[in-house]
Amino acid sequence: MSVDLTEGAVESMVGGGQCDCPVLQILSSKLISSGGSGTERYRLLVSDGVHSYSHVMLATQLNSMMSGGEMDNHCVVRVKQYICNTLQGDRRVMILLEVEVLAKGADVGGRLGNPQPLKPGQPSESAVPQTSSVLKNTSNNLNTAPVVNGNAHSPPSRKPFNVQSKPATPGTPGSNRIHSIVSLTPYQNRWRIRARVTQKSNIRTWSNSRGEGKLFSVNLIDESGEIRATGFTDTVDKYYEMLEVNKVYYISKATLKTANKQYTSVKNDYEMTFNQDTLIEPCSEETDLPTITFDFVPINSLDSKQPQAVIDVIGVVKSMSDVTSITTKQNKELTKREVQLADQSGMVVNLTLWGNDAENFKGEDNPVLACKGCRLSDWGGRSLSLLGSSQMLVNPDMREAALLKGWWKREGQNLDFQGYRSEGGGGAGAGTNWKLFSQLKNENIGNEKPDYFTSKGTVVFMRKENSMYQACPSESCNKKVVDQGNGMYRCEKCQTEFPKFKWRMILSVNLADHTSTQWVTCFQESAECILGVNADELGNMKETNEMAYDGVFEAATHKTYIFKLRAKVETYNGESRLKVVCMNANPLNFVEDGKRLLDEINKLMI
Repeated sequence: MSVDLTEGAVESMVGGGQCDCPVLQILSSKLISSGGSGTERYRLLVSDGVHSYSHVMLATQLNSMMSGGEMDNHCVVRVKQYICNTLQGDRRVMILLEVEVLAKGADVGGRLGNPQPLKPGQPSESAVPQTSSVLKNTSNNLNTAPVVNGNAHSPPSRKPFNVQSKPATPGTPGSNRIHSIVSLTPYQNRWRIRARVTQKSNIRTWSNSRGEGKLFSVNLIDESGEIRATGFTDTVDKYYEMLEVNKVYYISKATLKTANKQYTSVKNDYEMTFNQDTLIEPCSEETDLPTITFDFVPINSLDSKQPQAVIDVIGVVKSMSDVTSITTKQNKELTKREVQLADQSGMVVNLTLWGNDAENFKGEDNPVLACKGCRLSDWGGRSLSLLGSSQMLVNPDMREAALLKGWWKREGQNLDFQGYRSEGGGGAGAGTNWKLFSQLKNENIGNEKPDYFTSKGTVVFMRKENSMYQACPSESCNKKVVDQGNGMYRCEKCQTEFPKFKWRMILSVNLADHTSTQWVTCFQESAECILGVNADELGNMKETNEMAYDGVFEAATHKTYIFKLRAKVETYNGESRLKVVCMNANPLNFVEDGKRLLDEINKLMI
């Protein structure tokens, strides 16, 4: 078939000119992977019929066009948007950001013209095409109706491309170019980007053997892609208040290094670190930079992803739990809330919110949640958790959210959903790894590593003795304090005396189901749930009204809960025994539990 290419476009584009929608041919492509980070890109050999050029990359968001077969070798495309930057020396790299396929390679039948390789840094007279030849070439293109998949289509009208110098923009000394994010590498010394802040984390603190400090991170985006940037210690004070979500900035002189994919969902081989020389300036010009981008994974596809992967997900909030607290091994108390997300796939998954997100979340009226950068876990089959770098949008203004909301109102709210479970399968009430207490003794639970599971149990007995202690009132410390006898309480960990203390609980509970019994240790939040009072109220009763104190324990006996438990075999004085700790306790929901039992019965009947 006959298709006219935009002759001279390659040399003009590489030489710094600006071409309006040039028509090029993809001669060949090669899939390359960068440094073991898992990010793949396509490197292309393109031609305008006169010159060919091999330093061409396809933007990662267009990878599906190559992998899906929409683009192939010898296909003809119209380049609607591109950028071209100098990386090292005189090497110019062209990145195709938006393309339209005019003809498949099979329809074209082979290479068009006799293109000669273009060597960067050696412009010729054809670098700036004559107007007459440009108009002639454009006219030919307008009169050509390329055949795509056997059907003739008239290409949309377009203006002849023109060559002009790029407008100068303020930059680092000696540079008047704006570099694209996708072109940044650690081997560049002088670069400057213009990017929009799509996410900003809270300030977090850290402490280790080398000292203490604080940090924050932001996600930056431009037309070519995204990158994560982190500021430490002094740069936190310098830039945290300046950087605002959805605003655009010029950024230069930051440090680039290989990205740690374990802690970010940003699809970039590199990440940025702010330092003392970093220059950040607000951009006052009007820009059309993109906003936050998502790569949503359907809920029924989560089992195809590896545990600990960082993914994006969207769903309707089917249900949510109350805010609870947990205590980490470092004696740090965290607040959390679990919400259950559902989508059109008919599956649900639990998402854990932490800190302010958990406390401030309003789940009434089944809002749509779009979460960027969630951590995927194999707890309960599959579950999700927000990270410090994650971003959560409630009822976002996007097409996917509108479709989900409409589906939920029409039919979703009346469906019975399936959930993930560790042993496979699904059904109402699924999504957890259920165990009977007899199985803890018969299946060698927790021998090599901790096992996590869910059990339904009834409280048979509780040890009131040593169930409470006076703890350090500091927010981040729960160590036991020593009564000094003078109205002051000393914390040996903090090396400080306080005029007050807070009550903490470590409650030993004997639970029973229809198969056996099991002693379980319940800490603050689960103990408060079982007893129905908070630790301070119970501690006050213990000191002032022993009868009321005993009554709390009596009232809590013989009640049934759903427990999330952790079991691990531990050795004391040469003797091994199974230690079971309660991670969470919730009152029994008879409707949901009935559905789960029916599902189990149906499985047994099959």
